[in-house]
Amino acid sequence: MFCDRCGLPAADGDHTGCAAARALEPPRFCAQCRRRMKVQVVPTGWTATCVEHGVRTGQA
Repeated sequence: MFCDRCGLPAADGDHTGCAAARALEPPRFCAQCRRRMKVQVVPTGWTATCVEHGVRTGQA
């Protein structure tokens, strides 16, 4: 598994900064395969798409 903000392995290092930032912004990397995702942000939320694992959504 990978950090969905920085893309590094989730078990390596301290990701508290990533977790804090993720409270305010959408993921940038797929947590399953580490691919960079296509992210669209709108006033009501966000959509992040991985070519392998599909779409994730969230609310602002």
